[in-house]
Amino acid sequence: MKRRHFLWYSLLLAAGCTAATSETNPQSDTPLLQPLSKLRFAVTDAEGLEDLERDYEPFRAALEEVLELPVEFFPVEDYFAAAAALQSNTVDLVWAGPSEYVVIKARTKAVPIVELPRPEYYTVLWVRADSGIQSIADLKGKTLDVRKDGSTSSHLGAVKLLLDAGLDPQTDVTLIKSEEYSLKPLETGVADAMTRAPFRYQNALTEAEASESEYPVIAQSQQLPGDIFILGSHLEPTRQADIQARMLANQEDLMAAIAAVENLKFRFQGSTLVEADDAVYDVIREVYTAIGQGDFIQ
Repeated sequence: MKRRHFLWYSLLLAAGCTAATSETNPQSDTPLLQPLSKLRFAVTDAEGLEDLERDYEPFRAALEEVLELPVEFFPVEDYFAAAAALQSNTVDLVWAGPSEYVVIKARTKAVPIVELPRPEYYTVLWVRADSGIQSIADLKGKTLDVRKDGSTSSHLGAVKLLLDAGLDPQTDVTLIKSEEYSLKPLETGVADAMTRAPFRYQNALTEAEASESEYPVIAQSQQLPGDIFILGSHLEPTRQADIQARMLANQEDLMAAIAAVENLKFRFQGSTLVEADDAVYDVIREVYTAIGQGDFIQ
């Protein structure tokens, strides 16, 4: 670990070492970090401790070294459980997807600190070449397969495309959730169009030995918000700022740990950590409102 990154932290703490029991440094207005024995870490996309240890152990270990603090896995069943844990102060740091984040944020006072944007993270919408569908407007009265309810890249991104084209996702188009990664919904006529992330589209073509000319993309969305790291509000602002600064300053180590796991590497190849901005996720909130679930995120 490149300890030079932590020089300013050392100076900050050394300045107050003679008054460790005080909440503030008597020679400055900068609050000192309160003692913390460990950081409890949850990932909303991991189902149980086994998944956490398989996919996130390298990141946990790297984070532990970056923060100079023990980091302990805290398994959660889903993002509702993560929200409950944040509310009860039983988890400290949560790694969440963009759609999960807006729901958690609406239910807790959790603080977003670092975003993990994904390159090539947007929605593509494609059809059969012989469908006669040339634009999103042609989908009125048609069926669109969005794979899974709440998926950012296939469902929420698809709704945003419909909204931008002037279509009502609740009345103008029938949305189905086949949970298929293949081209089967189009091949069988169950759906008139499909939406997925770009790599899912390419994988489906490869699996079916089909070409882009046979299944052309007729629209794609804007870049979608990335995954996000959020802290429980029970951690004092100085601790929140410390964790954020350390993660950003040592992102090479953290990204290398993510890339060390194949399940994560293909999703985050070329990603960088950036300071989180809650406003970036307003596009997700817009979509939830459009599909009649505005109360879900209030």
